[in-house]
Amino acid sequence: MLEALVYKDLTDEVISKYWLDYEDHKDDFIPAFLANDVLRLWRTFCVNYEANTQKEPKEKKAKRKLKNYKLKHSRLLTCYSALLYLLAIYRQKGTVPPTDAAGMIALSPTARLESLLDHRFSPAVYEKIRELLDCYQAFLQGTDAPEDVMIQRFLNPETSRAYFHEASNLGDLVFTLLELIGEKSTFHRLLVV
Repeated sequence: MLEALVYKDLTDEVISKYWLDYEDHKDDFIPAFLANDVLRLWRTFCVNYEANTQKEPKEKKAKRKLKNYKLKHSRLLTCYSALLYLLAIYRQKGTVPPTDAAGMIALSPTARLESLLDHRFSPAVYEKIRELLDCYQAFLQGTDAPEDVMIQRFLNPETSRAYFHEASNLGDLVFTLLELIGEKSTFHRLLVV
């Protein structure tokens, strides 16, 4: 119970720092600094785990590929589910109140995406959200194996390429959703440029 109170106090404090200008911009607030930090975090996560390691054994290279593959899914979804959630709030309200940021923080990445199904979007948006959730579910099922089994899969070049094609597809779905939900709004532009 105490831990939950401390967590709430900390998240409220962090949100208040990002929403310092909210009172002056209640009708059109964009959480630009938070979005920038999330994007920066994602780019930090994008460290290439497949470093050129000519002298390492194939098994060690395959282990790096497996780690990279997992990061391409879980961390991409962590960062971009937050951005998609906030972008959807902005599209719906023309602003992003701090209470919506607190709501976003309380949700897991997949729950953030599922919550978008409650917004009024075109059927294409709902279809892409479901595709993204299905893609992530397939990733979870496909990696539900002991590490040594996964490493053996990544030792096969064709299998490894197929896995990374799936990871690329996940990124394409996120990009499509950013475009569809953002609709070239000011917040969307901030995320892209």
